[in-house]
Amino acid sequence: MAPRRASSAAAERRGRPRTRPAPAEADARRIETFLDALWSEQGLAEATLAAYRSDLEGFAAYLASRGEDLHTAGREAVLGYLSERVAAGARPRTTARLVTSLRRFYRRRVQEGVRGDDPTAEVEAPRLGQALPGALTERQVEALLEAPDTGDPLGLRDRCLLEVLYATGLRVSELVGLTMDGVSTRQGLVRVVGKGGRERLVPLGEEALDWVARYLQDGRPALLGSRRGEALFVTRRGEGLTRQAFWHRVKRYAVEAGIDPSISPHTLRHSFATHLLNHGADLRAVQMLLGHADLSTTQIYTHVARHRLQRLHAEHHPRG
Repeated sequence: MAPRRASSAAAERRGRPRTRPAPAEADARRIETFLDALWSEQGLAEATLAAYRSDLEGFAAYLASRGEDLHTAGREAVLGYLSERVAAGARPRTTARLVTSLRRFYRRRVQEGVRGDDPTAEVEAPRLGQALPGALTERQVEALLEAPDTGDPLGLRDRCLLEVLYATGLRVSELVGLTMDGVSTRQGLVRVVGKGGRERLVPLGEEALDWVARYLQDGRPALLGSRRGEALFVTRRGEGLTRQAFWHRVKRYAVEAGIDPSISPHTLRHSFATHLLNHGADLRAVQMLLGHADLSTTQIYTHVARHRLQRLHAEHHPRG
């Protein structure tokens, strides 16, 4: 087990600006202990840990206003807080995440013998329907890929970014986090460190590989100048590209390509999975490429595969 970090360091790494009253000191320590355990044992992403922090601190502040704390809270307090959040306009997905945060916290307290009961044991999260991820058509993807001006180093970088994203289905954080050491043009692979620190190798494909080679030869050197950097995709200042900057670039190119500007870089990840399935890829292969730890996460795309089979049946079966 990794050594427990100081609470202040953990808060700095994971915390968001506080918008609620701080929980009592004892509850703050309980939250930090819980988050440290998740970080060291499961390697959860920073955004996930920040979400747990926000949920637990909100509940702790609610308990403090009632003269209770996380150790003494019962089922009525949990239900009361959930009711208050729903009345304040919390959406079902937000409420479901809150229930998950509280449940994981209290289950761990019970497992450690700190509490004898779990106040969330009989609390149900709202049922959520699975929405089919939005995806572009293949024609729209082509238009988006062709939008950057490849005569400019930034445009060449952006074309390369879009090509790699569509060819690999990487998460945006994985894409902008690619390093020079993580790309093998000889083998046509990228090495990605995904959620939970899990590493995987993803093939680039000939088209994306060609754009990577062009970017490395003409785009990246022009952007870096005499500077050196480890990031694959860099800015004019020689720094690694951020998720937010890439998100804005994608929206700009969507407008230029005549596509709904509400799309996000994640749309290309969904398009990658959808188009693979449309062309006959196996769902488990798509799971491996997307970096999903569990096939159940990928199974939202079974809707895509089902629609494809229905269409093929209607087109080709004599009684379709």
